[in-house]
Amino acid sequence: MRRMTASPALAPPPAPPGAQAPFGAHLRHWRSHRRLSQQELALQADVSTRHLSYVENGRSQPSREMVLRLAERLDVPLRERNALLVAAGFAPLYRARALDHPDLAVARQAVDQVLRAHEPHPALAVDRHWHLVAANAAVAPLLAGVAPHLLEPPINVLRLSLHPEGLGPRVANAAQWRGHLLHRLQQQFAVTADAQLQALHDEIAAYPLADGGQDRSEPAAAAAIAMPLQLRTDEGLLNLISTVTLFGTPVDVTLQELAIESFFPADEATRQALRRLCGRVQQ
Repeated sequence: MRRMTASPALAPPPAPPGAQAPFGAHLRHWRSHRRLSQQELALQADVSTRHLSYVENGRSQPSREMVLRLAERLDVPLRERNALLVAAGFAPLYRARALDHPDLAVARQAVDQVLRAHEPHPALAVDRHWHLVAANAAVAPLLAGVAPHLLEPPINVLRLSLHPEGLGPRVANAAQWRGHLLHRLQQQFAVTADAQLQALHDEIAAYPLADGGQDRSEPAAAAAIAMPLQLRTDEGLLNLISTVTLFGTPVDVTLQELAIESFFPADEATRQALRRLCGRVQQ
């Protein structure tokens, strides 16, 4: 696994082409999204600009090797690399299986082990759309009072954390936390061009702030490294910081899109409160 580092948010890319679009349309989308000219991409991929132009406008059909080379140079996510291959007339290369698939048993065990080892501090695993995949015992006590409809699968963690019927009213630094989450969604959308992430971003941005504060869509550099979450609970105010862990060099779509978010106490009072909260669940 590797740690996710912060990077500047990019302007939203144009909508990706549909599934039935020709390969050239997909290629043009990703090249434009990465802000590369045909000449720049041709140099990086070691092909002629003329040939790349022919591939992009449909006058030439790329080989499987070229599709993969272009996808690598454009840093296209694995799911979208499969789409590029299919658009070019080839079979998908990267498998996408549920985390409970037998072939991913070792990965699932690793995720569960990381989550359990983090107790009594909360930690959870989410997929590419921020749907909850797994959580440790320390998460449940923090969800007391959340509206039942927000806890119906698939549970969206970002919606849950900021919705007026979720944790939103209990987040003491709601403006700062929402700005941090919106910034992360912008980063993800800039990488994946996933319309569902853009829709989630727009939904969360429209939530009213319980504390009446001003939105902050661009967190300070220091906060982007260790963004605090201040959560009101029966045990008092919890001061938490979070880190995100990703699988390194995955060859499976599911693993590339999986993230583990771990929360740490920022002070001793929070540390003790988390022990008490988690202890109630484990009794």
